Amino acid sequence: MASEDFQRVPGARDREIESVPEFDEVVARGTLAGFRLQSLDLTDRTDALLATGTAGAVFLGCRMTPEATVKVRADGALVFPPVPDLPFDPYRGLLYTPDELFDGVEDGYEHTPDARSYDWFRRTRSDGDVFASMLRSIHDDSVSDALDEHLAGARVVGVMGGHAMGRGTDAYAGAARLGRSLARDGFTVATGGGPGAMEAANLGAYLAPLADTALEDALKLLAEVPSFTPSVSRWARAAFEVRRRHPGGGPSVGIPTWFYGHEPPNAFAAHIAKYFANATREDGLLARSTAGVIFLPGAAGTVQEVFDNATPNYYESRGEPTPMVLVDRAHWTERLPVWPLLRALAEGRPMAGRIALVDSVDEAAAELARLAG
Repeated sequence: MASEDFQRVPGARDREIESVPEFDEVVARGTLAGFRLQSLDLTDRTDALLATGTAGAVFLGCRMTPEATVKVRADGALVFPPVPDLPFDPYRGLLYTPDELFDGVEDGYEHTPDARSYDWFRRTRSDGDVFASMLRSIHDDSVSDALDEHLAGARVVGVMGGHAMGRGTDAYAGAARLGRSLARDGFTVATGGGPGAMEAANLGAYLAPLADTALEDALKLLAEVPSFTPSVSRWARAAFEVRRRHPGGGPSVGIPTWFYGHEPPNAFAAHIAKYFANATREDGLLARSTAGVIFLPGAAGTVQEVFDNATPNYYESRGEPTPMVLVDRAHWTERLPVWPLLRALAEGRPMAGRIALVDSVDEAAAELARLAG
């Protein structure tokens, strides 16, 4: 088969198969030719594979019987077999969930897929093994593809802030109220997916469909375990207890990284896009915050995010500048004087009308709306 047969076809997103029910639906229509199948267990679909054309199809990490594998290869399909002994799936077609990443946390966080993936990353990132680096790249590209599909058409507001913001503090409660306000206004809240301010914003979005008293109860419970140190296990179990007491929460997105694997993901983001490459994660988080970004007080990581977001706004490389709201005047003008530089950069450019500094987190959602016009 010619190599051009495997080039991406128009409308290829509609040709991705990411679940077994979707596989059955496509087979019922008559052919798998040209489709991309991601990480499916097809061991009990041998008859369907033997009876269905698969020319030009690509099987990414799908489990099949030897008979089915021989047949689809003879059709001219490309088969990338599952990689054994990995704590993650490099070909995954869907975003992670908290339940998936924290599976086994009852026996200790070190037993979870999240912790085991971080251990694998630490072992392989500096050994120069091209196979390991290829697996990381394939995984991150698969996650980006799943994230784009999930956020298609959404009004996404990014909420950035430091991981050190402790549960039980006024700042944490304020960030949670912000996440709740944004979700109730119809936005999809996206954070860096970790602890601190990130967890608080995802918590608020999770509790947005519920009564206001749910947030009060959750904050009290979480305050009993203020930080993920010294025990990630206790920290995570407290979050899952909140979810158990208050089921039916709303969705939001967390975009964490194993590069900072000592910072666990939080359990309140319903959809988690976790990356190995932090640069890919950072750029992807900000680029997908199409309705603006709110920056809560943070340190070096948050400062980096401010200017990572300011650069495309300055050059308009992603189109019209998007709103940027910095929260806490003293923090951003005295402790870390980011605001004067940001304002100087924006002077005389379209982005000047899309940046703002507010004193309180409770002002942030309204200011974002004002900047968006």
